[in-house]
Amino acid sequence: MSKRIGMEIAFAAAETVALCRPDVIAAYPITPNTHIPEHLSDIVAEGRLDAEFICVESEHSALSACAGAAGAGARVFTATSSQGLLFMQEIMPIVSAMRLPVVMAIGNRALSGPINIWNDHSDIMVQRDMGWVSLFAANGQETVDMVVQAFKIGEHRDVMLPVNVNLDGFQLTHVVEPIWMPDQREIDRFLPPYEPFASLHPDHPLSMGTLGVPEIYNEVMMGRNVALVKSKKVILDVWKEWEALFGRRYKPIESYEAEGAEVLLLTMGSLSETAEVAIDELRREGVAAGLLKLRLWRPFPFEELREAVEGVKVVAVADRACSIGGPGGPVFAEVRSALYGEPERPIVVNFMIGIGGRDVMVEDFKNMVKKAARMKHVPAECAYEIYGVRGS
Repeated sequence: MSKRIGMEIAFAAAETVALCRPDVIAAYPITPNTHIPEHLSDIVAEGRLDAEFICVESEHSALSACAGAAGAGARVFTATSSQGLLFMQEIMPIVSAMRLPVVMAIGNRALSGPINIWNDHSDIMVQRDMGWVSLFAANGQETVDMVVQAFKIGEHRDVMLPVNVNLDGFQLTHVVEPIWMPDQREIDRFLPPYEPFASLHPDHPLSMGTLGVPEIYNEVMMGRNVALVKSKKVILDVWKEWEALFGRRYKPIESYEAEGAEVLLLTMGSLSETAEVAIDELRREGVAAGLLKLRLWRPFPFEELREAVEGVKVVAVADRACSIGGPGGPVFAEVRSALYGEPERPIVVNFMIGIGGRDVMVEDFKNMVKKAARMKHVPAECAYEIYGVRGS
């Protein structure tokens, strides 16, 4: 039976990966993700997990090794952060194009430069078009749950795609929280042994990752897009099964105090829980505010978003990354695009917050909501700001 344990979230993620019985783990250390593969290497060395832990020389090699192992039919895991994720970028679209269900934990961290080891979402936002299913955890429990769910989703025969689980660097990775840790029997019941659709073997030759000439490339891209979009049904089914077994419910977008709200904040990751406190205080002050927590980044939950904002006057999107020279933050651009053409769409404004690990306090969220509530017609080039810039 599940047991509630106080544990560093990175260690809890590693322990959960081990419960999923991966065959191969290939990773390279990088702050603030290091504790996940480091603890997994200890678990393998102690004999608690029968897996091949590959000590590679770089993140590029780590994902390359994962691709080869997954191509040979193994259940595979890796983890990284920031510049390490950028170094993997060359291989990421190859993994998705080859339909290899690699699972990756990303301890989200700001991109250099300047050099910054603290948390924001700029690393994963660069990867949004790589063809991976992408989930965001708000706390330790969601991290543990999503790691297991990621294997089930990615390996489903109707999906066969890689999955990344995003947990905020330091703000989650290095924090100790009480977590309901599943036991091996529960995980085995939920997650069956992996049966690959196709695998490389010298006795049964086949080709993977071959040349895509112009005459087929459009169709391949269409096929990848259709596969990722259709994965949403499987994700929802997996979340329903998880709720039935463990009692914890997951939705692509979770609402908090949204009923009757005129202004909605939209957040991703660990700051969602700080935003909840702000919403509670605003409600007590008589401000009709609510919160949307976006858990499913890819495939993007268009239908759920439109339903969640119905009747709302303003949506204030809190981004933790900048699209430099673009129309605001990446999540803001997606949300505004998803609502374009809706007959009674709300005004959508953008606050880029917590960039490079800058603290975002309850009072900051309250200020954002109050500022958003005063906005009426906003020209596109004025609909966003980097919140809290000193001297501005």
